[in-house]
Amino acid sequence: MPRVIVLASLLFVALTPTGAGAVTSFHSPSGNIRCQIPKVEVRCDITKRSWQPTPKPKSCEFDWGSIGVGRKGKGHFLCVSDATDSGGKLAYGDSITRFRFRCKSLSSGMRCVNTRTGHGFKVSRERYRFF
Repeated sequence: MPRVIVLASLLFVALTPTGAGAVTSFHSPSGNIRCQIPKVEVRCDITKRSWQPTPKPKSCEFDWGSIGVGRKGKGHFLCVSDATDSGGKLAYGDSITRFRFRCKSLSSGMRCVNTRTGHGFKVSRERYRFF
């Protein structure tokens, strides 16, 4: 029994930010989806996918295809110049809430939502959906 408590404590530490402005980073059990929640949005990167993002806008100088949702509006593609940290593993069925955002790890992908607006996204190897 003590080993279960230690493992749960390690997971909590891996997913818990160290300060009020810290970014919370985590990944799916497969490691294919990596997400982070800074204060203003939630963002997920996916390594292997069978779908293509919408065409890259001319205004995007960097990588196109990360998925996110901010404080306003529906989920959308992001133009990013970096990759998300892998952080701790978020087991299937578990969720994490930080600021106004909640992500749940599902065997069918990652679902993230702005808890105040209800907007968000679900992403998996096979598909993505904005709402």
